[in-house]
Amino acid sequence: MKRTYIKFRCSIYEKKLLKKRAERAGISLSEYCRSSAFGNSVIERLTEEQLTQYKMLVKYKGNFTRIRNMFKKRNPKLASEVEKLAEEIRTHLYNFKKITK
Repeated sequence: MKRTYIKFRCSIYEKKLLKKRAERAGISLSEYCRSSAFGNSVIERLTEEQLTQYKMLVKYKGNFTRIRNMFKKRNPKLASEVEKLAEEIRTHLYNFKKITK
């Protein structure tokens, strides 16, 4: 049970930014400040649009990998181009995960 208060000064803009980040993470402002002060990473929750885009990228990566496997023997040049595209999508997915952590 938390009974002690700690106050600190910040500008109006800093307060708005802290509130916005706490909202994105789905926690209260005080919980966000406590977590940040103790060095814990605060993970923002994905919006519906971001979640939809992430799922779409996962589908595309799988589809391009299947296409690469189909053309591996018949057309190696096309297969390598498709593989590069699948790798690029994988990189974006990795960065997407990294941003949300």
